[in-house]
Amino acid sequence: MTPVEVTRGDGPVVLGLPHTGTWLPEDVRARMNARGRELRDTDWHIHRLYDGLLPGATTVRATFHRYVIDANRDPSGQSLYPGRNTTGLVPLTDFDGEPIWDEAPNAEEIEARRVAYHAPYHAALEAELERVRQRHGVAILYDCHSIRSHIPFLFDGTLPDFNIGTNMGATCAPAIESATREICERSECHTTTVNGRFKGGWTTRHYGRPAEGLHAIQMELAQSTYLTEEAPPWAFDAEKADGLRRLLASILESLADLAPFLGGKR
Repeated sequence: MTPVEVTRGDGPVVLGLPHTGTWLPEDVRARMNARGRELRDTDWHIHRLYDGLLPGATTVRATFHRYVIDANRDPSGQSLYPGRNTTGLVPLTDFDGEPIWDEAPNAEEIEARRVAYHAPYHAALEAELERVRQRHGVAILYDCHSIRSHIPFLFDGTLPDFNIGTNMGATCAPAIESATREICERSECHTTTVNGRFKGGWTTRHYGRPAEGLHAIQMELAQSTYLTEEAPPWAFDAEKADGLRRLLASILESLADLAPFLGGKR
C-alpha cells in the first residue's frame, strides 16, 4: 500500500490528514500486543468528516497508522511538549500510557520507518503546499485531527470540543486564527480553546511560515462531537456530524476567502 494519498484541488487550502490511516504492515502488526492492535488512538473517520466540505481543497492523507510511525512528530524524535506526557515518533505506549508492543522497535527500525513512511508523507505535503503557493501566492495548511475528550494520561478534565493550535500565533496570520476561533465560538453547543493543551503538532510548526506565504493551523476535535461513543467500535454519528460538518465547512470557506488578503494573488 502506498504510504500517502493525494487529491489535488485548485484552491488555496490544503488539508493534512496524518492520523486517519489504519494500515499496519504485517511485520509491524506481528510485533504489537493485543492492545496495540486495537488502534485506539486513531483519528477515527476524520477523512469522512471533512470529505467534500471545500470544493478545490487539496488533501494529503497518510494511510499508515500512527503506531507505525507518527507523521505529526518531529523526525528527530524531539518532544513537542517537553515535561508533559505525550507519545513519540514511534509510540511505545498508547494515549492511556499502556504498552502497545510485544517487541518494541529499535533505533535502526525506527529510522527505516521514517524513510519508508514519514518522509514520503511529508514530501507529498511539502510538494502540494509549494504547488498551491505557486498558484495562489499563499498556501493555507489546515491540519485535521481528533482525539478522545477524556484521557487522564495526557490532560486533566474534559477537552474542549474545538482545540485550535497555531503555536501561540506563530504559524499563521492573525486573521486565520481569528476567523477560525470566531466561527467556533458562535456555536452555542460547543466549547472552544486556542493554544490550550494542543498548540499545533510538528506539521503545523514545521510548515507554518507566514512571512513566506505558508500559513498553518491545527484543529483537534473532541471525538465526542461526531462519534456515537468514544469507545469501540468508534461509530460515526451522522446526526452529530451533519451539524459539525456545516461549521467546519464555514471555517474552510472563510480561510479560502482570506487567501487573497494574505499576500496571495487576486
